[in-house]
Amino acid sequence: MEGRKILKNLHDDANVMIEHIIAGNLPQKAVTEALSQLDFKGMVHLVAIGKAAWTMAKAASDYFGDRLAKGIVVTKYEHSQGDLPRIDIYEAGHPVSDENTINATRKCVEMAKQLTEKDMLLFLVSGGGSALFEMPLEGLCLNDLQNITSQLLASGADIVEINTIRKRLSAVKAGRFAKFVEPAKVFAIILSDVLGDRLDSIASGPTSPDMTTVQDAEKVVEKYNIKLTDVQQKLLKTETPKSTENVETVITGSVKKLCESAAQSAHMLGYTPYVLTTMLNCEAGEAGRFMSAIAIDTVSELNCFKKPCAIIAGGETVVTIKGDGKGGRNQELALTSANGIAGLDNVLLFSLGSDGTDGPTDAAGGVVDGNSLNMLKNKGLDIDKILSENDSYNGLEAIDGLILTGPTGTNINDVVVLLCR
Repeated sequence: MEGRKILKNLHDDANVMIEHIIAGNLPQKAVTEALSQLDFKGMVHLVAIGKAAWTMAKAASDYFGDRLAKGIVVTKYEHSQGDLPRIDIYEAGHPVSDENTINATRKCVEMAKQLTEKDMLLFLVSGGGSALFEMPLEGLCLNDLQNITSQLLASGADIVEINTIRKRLSAVKAGRFAKFVEPAKVFAIILSDVLGDRLDSIASGPTSPDMTTVQDAEKVVEKYNIKLTDVQQKLLKTETPKSTENVETVITGSVKKLCESAAQSAHMLGYTPYVLTTMLNCEAGEAGRFMSAIAIDTVSELNCFKKPCAIIAGGETVVTIKGDGKGGRNQELALTSANGIAGLDNVLLFSLGSDGTDGPTDAAGGVVDGNSLNMLKNKGLDIDKILSENDSYNGLEAIDGLILTGPTGTNINDVVVLLCR
């Protein structure tokens, strides 16, 4: 891709990059390419789970046409884009499961149990599947799962740690859904939102053998002081399936592709792209401070990054919730970095959740520049107080710093971009 002249200002450049990144990572093409590898001539049943479930199911519906016997989509509220032929669509709670989650998952299990060895189940998985595809083990109820999930989400645990616990309390996670499908075959297409593309952690691995152990789960509970009942503790000690014989899996998207799209769009705009990492995994505030420190050195020409440049990091940060404000990890990362880049000319940072919904908000992330801190002060707002209350959404909204894309139809982690020129 040939470079071209930088646009009039950094915010214009950021907007172009955000549009390009999202457009370049929609799953329709990837799903179609994966299906072209499939050597199966009979009728197909479909289950699609996650924030990108509707988009992935639409691609499969277009591909199979009348060969699609029946399908079920389970996605987040407001993430369906309309009816699909022969497919029932359910919307449910995320990041915490609700009654609609349980009811929709039961429909999937009922369909799976009716399949024979002559049938095939196409299983389309995207980020958010852990919350959206759930059925508690016998002895547990929805309230048990909601309480434990809420504790984990507030603790600062990463997604692998969270799913280590979730899968041990679920009747469909950790390969257990594949057991319901037997003797039919499963062809799983995975849109990865887990660093390292660990199949047992993506949506908590409904059709993947579990790589974690009882000891791993006990360490997470102890590390984050998760409160469990006697029944929950007993179930946590039950080992999960370690093999699934009826499953073929293809991974179609990941954070690496997200960073590649960011680098391509940066080059197109005339920036030299540098990808720092595709494995960003720390507190959002720490990542914000780190990126702003890089900005300071880049402006001062104390590092190897040559302006104009775009410094890119992909991954998924976490937030240890201490306040009762509104926000998400990308918004908190961006607002935290505003402290460090305050006063710097020609510097901008944005942090983007590829699914378009960062945390329990309608924002995809946040964007700040060298004037953001001053803008907050002029409105009488204290950035440190905002961050201590985990209220990054309202802080960014006050300075027009929210990224609002709406649900994008994909979900492959987050990308942080620092523009310096």
